[in-house]
Amino acid sequence: MDLTKKSVKAKRPCEDGYRWFLRTHQDGGDYQAVLDALVNAGRVNDACWLLKQFGPTDAVLRVDAIDADAVVFAGALEVRGNIEAASTVCAGQAIRAGGSIRVDGMLSAGEGIRAGGSIRCGDEFNAGGDVRAGHGIEVQGAASCDGSLRAEWDLMCFGDLAVGSQLVVGNDLFVHGLLKCGKSVRTGGAITVLDEVDVGHGIECGAELYCDRHLWAGWGIKAGQGIVANGAITAGESILATEYIRSGDGFGVYAGIAVQADAWESSARVCAKARPTRLMSGWWAGS
Repeated sequence: MDLTKKSVKAKRPCEDGYRWFLRTHQDGGDYQAVLDALVNAGRVNDACWLLKQFGPTDAVLRVDAIDADAVVFAGALEVRGNIEAASTVCAGQAIRAGGSIRVDGMLSAGEGIRAGGSIRCGDEFNAGGDVRAGHGIEVQGAASCDGSLRAEWDLMCFGDLAVGSQLVVGNDLFVHGLLKCGKSVRTGGAITVLDEVDVGHGIECGAELYCDRHLWAGWGIKAGQGIVANGAITAGESILATEYIRSGDGFGVYAGIAVQADAWESSARVCAKARPTRLMSGWWAGS
């Protein structure tokens, strides 16, 4: 794809960026070559903006490893080893690494992101498809994934976390902001969320489930230890905990809100060692 002065101007670039393009590519230029030139000139944000405007290509970059300040590629990245970048890695299509991915700034892919090892991101994390990590995932900013997300070890996100489909974590899940998941959440260890939890289907937690605000699941909630929220605890079906269920002061526990009352005994059970203080709906089944 060739970029021309007319096609770039039609996207309404900033004045400084457009002057750079006129100065360095007066007769236009190949799309990827312009992206590379922007990165080499230290204009990584402009390169990401250009990729967003003109979209992905079918190109595939296959290399043994990446160790760079920044990479902005319009197609797919297929790396046999590790990916390491001091600022940004941005691809129009998928990013796949046989080893680990470590990016000190933004990590973004128009499709999925896969790593045989861990994924560490120092800023925003965005994937237009599924995300898979053979080890853990750590994101210092907000993270979004349009597909499913799976980490075999821990997942730590220091901003909001939004997952379009399923979220599966082998060990512990920690989210400093809001957790929103379109389908189910399943962890082998604890879940700690310092804002609200909004899950379209069910939640299954191997240890304690803690939420600093309201906890919501469209289906059921099951925890290997306790369930604690500083707001309300609400589930469309059952709420099951091996130890305790505690809502915040002045807030209730609501089970079976998607189930008819005469079916609560089978489909809206509430189980814990002690009855929740403010159980507002559901069938108390004891421990």
